[in-house]
Amino acid sequence: MPASRTTLRRSLAAAAALPLLIGALASCGYGSQAKNDEKKVAAEGEKLSADTVRLGYFPNLTHATALVGDQEGIIQKELGGTQLKVSTFNAGPSEIEALNADSIDIGFIGPSPAINGYTKSKGKNLRIVSGSASGGVKLVVNPDRIKSLDDVKGKKIATPQLGNTQDVAFLNWISEKGWKVDAQSGKGDVSVLRTDNKVTPDAYKSGSIDGAWVPEPTASKLVSEGGKVLLDESTLWPEKKFVITNIIVSQKFLSEHPDVVEAVLRGTVKTNEWINANQAKAKESANAKLEELTGKPLGAKVLDGAWPSIQFINDPLAATLQAQADHAVKAGLLKQPDLAGIYDLKPLNKVLKTAGQPEVADAGLGVK
Repeated sequence: MPASRTTLRRSLAAAAALPLLIGALASCGYGSQAKNDEKKVAAEGEKLSADTVRLGYFPNLTHATALVGDQEGIIQKELGGTQLKVSTFNAGPSEIEALNADSIDIGFIGPSPAINGYTKSKGKNLRIVSGSASGGVKLVVNPDRIKSLDDVKGKKIATPQLGNTQDVAFLNWISEKGWKVDAQSGKGDVSVLRTDNKVTPDAYKSGSIDGAWVPEPTASKLVSEGGKVLLDESTLWPEKKFVITNIIVSQKFLSEHPDVVEAVLRGTVKTNEWINANQAKAKESANAKLEELTGKPLGAKVLDGAWPSIQFINDPLAATLQAQADHAVKAGLLKQPDLAGIYDLKPLNKVLKTAGQPEVADAGLGVK
């Protein structure tokens, strides 16, 4: 009996000490407990007009505003008691399908799928409400096979997908060179091979392609395999800026929950501000989120090569969206679209004005 009482006293003492130990560990930031608690506290704030907002983005450095805003809890903090639910996608068309199917409310996406989604729905499914990033696209080649831009003629160059943003840009560049390529088949003076970014580095290593016009970090992965950057797409645009990532929202969600959309935009604006003020930390944060989402972080060489070529900005660079649409029309991939009303920048400009930042323009393509 005495032994039993002693054991009982020891068990009770241990149980009493356990919360103190857990609290001490959490205060030191060990494990994921601290981060989870921070998100919980943020979520216990005042709820907005929706219980949840469903956000879609790609596990890609050109979507680093989403990666960092999610990883650091910046977007969730602005949402208060409205929960942020995240889904990731590997291609623009699948994200547009999710938006159309009411599986997500807001998404980070490239200009070409945004244009296609808007025009196919006759302007009824989405609005672009902000920019997110510019740049981060390069033509990387095998330096043993291609020494100059003129050497690209007759070679096999990969793009991520038929009609995607980089595919359209490459086809337009080919046209500007005076070369001919059938847009659908990719056959002509240059062989355009539509290849998933995941397998492009292996295709390069095997020698089945001579180069690729691709976004980061795929471009820097090719460089790490011995490739050479022959052209940075930003050099083809005024002020070296062109939209690579927009933020879109379903028109239904924007109409029903404008306060939630505005909160998300406060989060993205603050995230971009934090990224630009803390480049090293932001790079690490984005890579940590990539590791969580994909199971593998980017190597230091790839990350350091990719990061500086991407600009994180709130301006959607609307004039460059129109130019990209014109390029797709010229390539025969798109009928002349009516993009009037594709933008609704009023919520963003409200956020920017409150933050003391300059408002942005919609190039005459905004909601009247």
